[in-house]
Amino acid sequence: MPFPNQKAETTRHFTHLALELRDNIRGFMQQKFRENQIDLTYEMHQIMACLWRKDGLKQQELADLTLKDKASMTFLIDNLTKRGLVRRADDPADRRSKLIYLTQKGKQLGKKVEPWVIELFTKASAGLKINEIRECINAVEKMRDNIKK
Repeated sequence: MPFPNQKAETTRHFTHLALELRDNIRGFMQQKFRENQIDLTYEMHQIMACLWRKDGLKQQELADLTLKDKASMTFLIDNLTKRGLVRRADDPADRRSKLIYLTQKGKQLGKKVEPWVIELFTKASAGLKINEIRECINAVEKMRDNIKK
């Protein structure tokens, strides 16, 4: 079905490319995990990446940051716990809440994975100026906000 105007069609194309980029990012990281015999999915990596930036987050904070629902988050954290990468701890400020912390093994994994993340985003941003990337960020934020209204 054709779009009624060029702006709508261009926006559709832009969002399609953004989704394709996400798939490419996922594929890049999954390939690195396979090549290095790391038992981690891309979804688990998203959680770990949040904890590598700030350890000791609430499960709900992780769900919000990774855009995952509560059930998916519980499943993913259970699997990360089984792999010895994270641990749950009671939140002293809220008995109903759990804080998620990296284990030593989880911290070491971060040191191994970080160069791949740098490689990925250096490759992705090749030939782009930082202002061009910022303009794209602004455009995506406006689109997101428009849809939320």
